[in-house]
Amino acid sequence: MGADPLIAAATSAREKAFAPFSKFQVGAALLTPDGTIIPGCNVESASYGLTMCAERVAIFRGVTDGFHCFTRVAVVTDTATPTPPCGACRQLLWEFAPDAEVLLANLKGDVVKWTVRELIPGAFDAKQLG
Repeated sequence: MGADPLIAAATSAREKAFAPFSKFQVGAALLTPDGTIIPGCNVESASYGLTMCAERVAIFRGVTDGFHCFTRVAVVTDTATPTPPCGACRQLLWEFAPDAEVLLANLKGDVVKWTVRELIPGAFDAKQLG
């Protein structure tokens, strides 16, 4: 059985990450309902607050390309165990992919599966805005 194409896309995106300060490269990839894969990588800034996570880069890129719904997400890091998205990324994933499967992988080939709903229970969304 071959590697999951979404994990492969996230792994490839990770190689393009711009992480000169943390050296923590992250790649992400989103799958749209029509089968399009949208990659993203983290981009750091010397002004740390301006740094953007790979998951959000992929979401913003997808929205720019006209997509507003994603069915699967892959995140790849070079860590001992697969690394989950940060809180900000979980929030945006909730807004664009609440029912998505999330594949967390590392370069050793370990994969952990979650859903966005499992990663952010009791999420805040437009319903709270009235």
